[in-house]
Amino acid sequence: MFEKLKKFIWAHIFRKHYWRTGKCKGCGQCCTHIYVKHFRHVLKDEKEFEKLQGLFSFYSGLKIIGKDELGLIFECKHLDTETKKCKIHFWRPPICRRYPQEELFAMGGTLSENCGFKMEPIIPFKDVMKKLEKKQNKKIVRF
Repeated sequence: MFEKLKKFIWAHIFRKHYWRTGKCKGCGQCCTHIYVKHFRHVLKDEKEFEKLQGLFSFYSGLKIIGKDELGLIFECKHLDTETKKCKIHFWRPPICRRYPQEELFAMGGTLSENCGFKMEPIIPFKDVMKKLEKKQNKKIVRF
Protein backbone atom coordinates (compact mmCIF):
# COMPACT_ATOMS: atom_id res chain seq x y z
CA MET A 1 0.00 0.00 0.00
CA PHE A 2 2.76 2.46 0.97
CA GLU A 3 4.66 1.65 -2.25
CA LYS A 4 1.61 2.49 -4.39
CA LEU A 5 1.12 5.79 -2.56
CA LYS A 6 4.79 6.65 -2.97
CA LYS A 7 4.62 5.91 -6.71
CA PHE A 8 1.48 8.00 -7.07
CA ILE A 9 3.04 10.99 -5.31
CA TRP A 10 6.24 10.86 -7.35
CA ALA A 11 4.52 10.28 -10.70
CA HIS A 12 1.44 12.48 -10.42
CA ILE A 13 2.29 15.20 -7.92
CA PHE A 14 6.04 15.68 -8.53
CA ARG A 15 5.61 14.72 -12.23
CA LYS A 16 8.68 12.47 -12.20
CA HIS A 17 9.15 9.43 -14.42
CA TYR A 18 12.18 7.86 -12.72
CA TRP A 19 13.56 7.45 -9.24
CA ARG A 20 17.01 6.70 -7.99
CA THR A 21 17.95 3.27 -6.66
CA GLY A 22 21.26 1.82 -5.48
CA LYS A 23 24.02 3.66 -3.68
CA CYS A 24 27.25 5.49 -4.40
CA LYS A 25 30.37 3.39 -5.00
CA GLY A 26 32.67 6.40 -4.66
CA CYS A 27 34.14 6.26 -8.18
CA GLY A 28 34.19 10.08 -8.58
CA GLN A 29 32.93 9.96 -12.18
CA CYS A 30 29.95 12.19 -11.37
CA CYS A 31 32.31 14.95 -10.21
CA THR A 32 34.08 15.30 -13.57
CA HIS A 33 32.81 16.30 -17.00
CA ILE A 34 29.79 18.10 -15.55
CA TYR A 35 27.32 20.30 -17.42
CA VAL A 36 25.51 22.77 -15.18
CA LYS A 37 21.93 23.75 -15.90
CA HIS A 38 20.94 27.12 -14.44
CA PHE A 39 17.20 27.68 -14.60
CA ARG A 40 16.27 26.48 -18.10
CA HIS A 41 19.62 26.45 -19.90
CA VAL A 42 23.05 24.86 -19.69
CA LEU A 43 25.79 27.36 -18.85
CA LYS A 44 27.61 28.32 -22.04
CA ASP A 45 29.30 31.59 -21.19
CA GLU A 46 32.31 32.16 -18.88
CA LYS A 47 31.06 35.64 -17.91
CA GLU A 48 27.69 34.27 -16.83
CA PHE A 49 29.52 31.63 -14.78
CA GLU A 50 31.64 34.32 -13.06
CA LYS A 51 28.47 36.26 -12.13
CA LEU A 52 26.85 33.12 -10.73
CA GLN A 53 29.94 32.39 -8.62
CA GLY A 54 29.34 35.68 -6.82
CA LEU A 55 25.67 34.92 -6.25
CA PHE A 56 25.69 31.23 -5.32
CA SER A 57 28.36 29.47 -3.24
CA PHE A 58 27.84 26.19 -5.12
CA TYR A 59 29.44 27.63 -8.28
CA SER A 60 32.64 28.55 -6.44
CA GLY A 61 33.30 24.82 -6.03
CA LEU A 62 33.48 24.27 -9.79
CA LYS A 63 36.25 24.86 -12.30
CA ILE A 64 35.86 25.04 -16.07
CA ILE A 65 37.78 22.27 -17.82
CA GLY A 66 36.40 22.70 -21.33
CA LYS A 67 33.60 23.73 -23.62
CA ASP A 68 31.67 22.00 -26.41
CA GLU A 69 28.50 22.53 -28.44
CA LEU A 70 26.30 21.81 -25.39
CA GLY A 71 28.05 24.27 -23.08
CA LEU A 72 30.78 24.70 -20.47
CA ILE A 73 32.27 21.53 -18.98
CA PHE A 74 33.11 21.59 -15.28
CA GLU A 75 34.92 19.56 -12.67
CA CYS A 76 34.39 19.79 -8.92
CA LYS A 77 37.26 21.39 -7.02
CA HIS A 78 36.46 19.22 -4.00
CA LEU A 79 37.22 15.90 -5.67
CA ASP A 80 40.44 14.34 -4.40
CA THR A 81 42.11 13.20 -7.62
CA GLU A 82 44.01 10.37 -5.92
CA THR A 83 41.30 8.79 -3.77
CA LYS A 84 38.35 9.86 -5.99
CA LYS A 85 36.53 10.87 -2.79
CA CYS A 86 34.84 14.16 -1.98
CA LYS A 87 36.88 16.36 0.36
CA ILE A 88 33.72 17.98 1.74
CA HIS A 89 31.37 14.97 1.65
CA PHE A 90 29.65 15.82 4.95
CA TRP A 91 29.07 19.46 3.81
CA ARG A 92 28.45 18.76 0.12
CA PRO A 93 25.79 20.90 -1.59
CA PRO A 94 22.20 19.70 -2.12
CA ILE A 95 22.75 19.12 -5.86
CA CYS A 96 25.41 16.53 -4.97
CA ARG A 97 23.18 14.91 -2.34
CA ARG A 98 20.38 14.50 -4.91
CA TYR A 99 22.61 13.09 -7.68
CA PRO A 100 21.55 11.59 -10.04
CA GLN A 101 18.35 13.39 -10.92
CA GLU A 102 15.93 12.78 -13.76
CA GLU A 103 16.97 16.05 -15.42
CA LEU A 104 20.38 14.53 -16.17
CA PHE A 105 18.72 12.15 -18.63
CA ALA A 106 16.47 14.84 -20.09
CA MET A 107 19.69 16.62 -21.14
CA GLY A 108 21.05 13.46 -22.75
CA GLY A 109 23.37 12.52 -19.89
CA THR A 110 24.10 9.02 -18.65
CA LEU A 111 25.56 7.36 -15.59
CA SER A 112 29.01 5.82 -15.80
CA GLU A 113 29.10 2.03 -16.15
CA ASN A 114 30.63 1.70 -12.66
CA CYS A 115 28.06 3.91 -10.94
CA GLY A 116 26.18 2.22 -8.11
CA PHE A 117 23.08 4.29 -8.81
CA LYS A 118 20.39 3.32 -11.29
CA MET A 119 17.40 5.29 -12.51
CA GLU A 120 14.34 3.07 -12.47
CA PRO A 121 10.97 3.93 -14.04
CA ILE A 122 8.39 4.79 -11.39
CA ILE A 123 5.66 3.24 -13.50
CA PRO A 124 6.96 0.19 -15.39
CA PHE A 125 6.72 0.31 -19.18
CA LYS A 126 4.31 -2.66 -19.25
CA ASP A 127 1.88 -0.74 -16.99
CA VAL A 128 2.05 2.32 -19.26
CA MET A 129 1.31 0.10 -22.26
CA LYS A 130 -1.66 -1.53 -20.50
CA LYS A 131 -3.11 1.91 -19.76
CA LEU A 132 -2.68 2.99 -23.39
CA GLU A 133 -4.31 -0.24 -24.63
CA LYS A 134 -7.30 0.39 -22.36
CA LYS A 135 -7.65 3.91 -23.77
CA GLN A 136 -7.47 2.56 -27.32
CA ASN A 137 -10.11 -0.07 -26.55
CA LYS A 138 -12.44 2.59 -25.11
CA LYS A 139 -12.07 4.71 -28.26
CA ILE A 140 -12.86 1.74 -30.47
CA VAL A 141 -16.00 0.87 -28.46
CA ARG A 142 -17.36 4.44 -28.67
CA PHE A 143 -17.57 4.43 -32.47
